Amino acid sequence: MRPTPIRLLVVLAVIAGSLGWAVLVLVHALAGRIIVVPWLAGAAMWLVAGGLLSWTISVRPRLQRKPGARPIAPIVAARTAVLAIAASRIGSLVAGFYGGVVIGVVPYFSTPSGADSFWAALATSVGSIALAAIALWLEHICRLPAGPGGDDRLAS
Repeated sequence: MRPTPIRLLVVLAVIAGSLGWAVLVLVHALAGRIIVVPWLAGAAMWLVAGGLLSWTISVRPRLQRKPGARPIAPIVAARTAVLAIAASRIGSLVAGFYGGVVIGVVPYFSTPSGADSFWAALATSVGSIALAAIALWLEHICRLPAGPGGDDRLAS
């Protein structure tokens, strides 16, 4: 497997951001209200990012074969690499969607529900960016040393 290109994550975020902004505008046009973003969405993204960070820190010495660290099973290394790839893409999509909501709700910031949705969507978006960044770090850790071909591969 090849490492995740940052360009892909940016494209996914822009597409999801456009969708988030369009949904907000459409709901406001049809229902006359803005989307209420629950604080639980941000808390969930931060919780997932924290869990992935914990896993990354605990598995790092084992993946890097540090002295004294127990080696990791090949299937666990492969599953960790796949987890990192999936988390980076999901983090990018969620960050983009809620980033689009943040941009769309700016004109309604003066209302109480607009301000609450703005801050909740911003917290969710930043938590998702953190998730994607941690996932990219984990993916980097999962790379195998350069082989005879000279290119790094993900553990799979």
